[in-house]
Amino acid sequence: MSEYSGPTSVPSLEPTPGPSRGPVLGPRYRAAALRTLGEHEFDVLVVGGGVVGAGAALDAVSRGLSVALVEARDLAAGTSSRSSKLIHGGLRYLEQLDFRLVREALKERGLLVTRLAPHLVRPVSFLYPLTHRVWERFYVGAGITLYDTLAGSWGLRRHRQLSLRRTLEKAPALRKDALVGAIQYYDAQVDDARFTMMVARTAAQYGACVTTRTPVIGFLREGARVTGARVRDLESGAEIEVRAREVINATGVWTDELQRLAGVEGTATARPTEGVSVRASKGVHVVVPRDRIRLDTGLILKTEKSVLFVIPWGAHWIVGTTDTAWDLDKAEPSATNADIDYILDHVNAVLKDPLTADDIEGVYVGLRPLIGQSGANTVKLSREHAVTRPLPGLTVVAGGKYTTYRIMAEDAVDAAVRHLGEAVPASITQRVPIIGAAGFEAVRNNKRRLAERAGLSVGRVEHLLHRYGSRAEELLEVIGMAPGLGDPIPGAEGYLKVEAVYAASHEGALHLEDVMVRRTRIFIEERDHGLQASAEIAELLAPILGWDVDRTKREIDDYRQYVQADTASRREPDDAAANAVRLRALTPSEAVS
Repeated sequence: MSEYSGPTSVPSLEPTPGPSRGPVLGPRYRAAALRTLGEHEFDVLVVGGGVVGAGAALDAVSRGLSVALVEARDLAAGTSSRSSKLIHGGLRYLEQLDFRLVREALKERGLLVTRLAPHLVRPVSFLYPLTHRVWERFYVGAGITLYDTLAGSWGLRRHRQLSLRRTLEKAPALRKDALVGAIQYYDAQVDDARFTMMVARTAAQYGACVTTRTPVIGFLREGARVTGARVRDLESGAEIEVRAREVINATGVWTDELQRLAGVEGTATARPTEGVSVRASKGVHVVVPRDRIRLDTGLILKTEKSVLFVIPWGAHWIVGTTDTAWDLDKAEPSATNADIDYILDHVNAVLKDPLTADDIEGVYVGLRPLIGQSGANTVKLSREHAVTRPLPGLTVVAGGKYTTYRIMAEDAVDAAVRHLGEAVPASITQRVPIIGAAGFEAVRNNKRRLAERAGLSVGRVEHLLHRYGSRAEELLEVIGMAPGLGDPIPGAEGYLKVEAVYAASHEGALHLEDVMVRRTRIFIEERDHGLQASAEIAELLAPILGWDVDRTKREIDDYRQYVQADTASRREPDDAAANAVRLRALTPSEAVS
């Protein structure tokens, strides 16, 4: 087992015992990390455990800097677990003539698919249905040709023009009278929460000190300069002063709140000496069974506001999204009955066998962090990011899109280290694979041997490979020592018991919700949202996280309340009513803004 290898100014953290090639974000790691936060000054403190914050921690630590990352709730608890699960250039941005953003995103897509995370990011095909015979085929075809061209050497398979007959062969679910043909093109998809967690683990592997459930409650100052932050450990209530030479605010839709905490008011501009204002836009997605839509490919539909995707997701489809302004609770944004009707109405316009509310297995809601003024039309706000330095010692990164997280992180670290007063190496993250990527192809090629040795089906091993990459061998080793952990979880048979254990012992999960909603996707994939499976999973987590009987029962009860409130909020007609219902489910540890 590999030891935690931190920077020379920060002592090594003791990993949790067990078969591992590290890092191990388990309970012992967290205890040591909390001590380290208060005992050492870091070169860089990153606030925010979404994909940009995790990316910034990895960028900084891989340059040789000492780094701490603190997250108010769980890794990817906000926007970074609630996206459309796509890694894409953004066809819609071509219409806005934002060629630079598209080209940048397509390069990042190529890096992720081929080099950085081939185990987590995979190509997926989409159909773009056409409704006009001549001009639209030419217009859309020219746009997608440009899309392929902008990708350059990082491109996936090139698009194809399809006749109506060929389209219906690939998509028998579509109404014949709803289209005249289609164009098939390629993008990529990802489990956004898993990817974010794996980026954070990679940062920890190189020495970053990563903690969750540690919200910032104030900033440390020496005169005008920000010199760190005061955080609270929500598990114990203890407060810790974290000193750092530079602080990076990477909190997404919470950017304005953190700026105000530091005494900075956001503006709609992005000049380096000012704060930046972030506007939240709500995106709703629904999950339906795979057999309810007969497609051999994903689907993209243009709407009057934006686009609607039908995205393959294992035994399910993800259908979304919406794009509406949101100014209520940011921790748990809510879907309304109207949001769901909007999605169903638009997808049903092209389906022979329309979806109904009864088909919906799960719903999730995310907030896009858009740069702009309050009250602006969020559909027209830029997805490009801004990096500002409103105070000495404080760098703010905001906006952007999931696909370009690495560029955002690099830009933020570049801005911060410029003020360290010493030479710092340039970013190398375009050459640093995410945990599980190294050796992935070799391990995948041996999947039949691994399956036979572990007593699992090849399909189960493939499932593990596409969630853990080459680190799947760690889970298989655990199964070798405790064969019962190779059994499916009752009530959530798509996952093995070992995955729940590993989530707590290696992946930083501290609560049942962390496992149900983010380490796995049981919450959106099971029709009962995992209520049947929750007791079994809680029992698996208890010995690792040190829960007694009462704590285990409380975790189950808290999750049940979370599910019930989420379900109830969807029946409400508007945002305010849905949000009020949803907020009743928040436990004290979740009620963090």
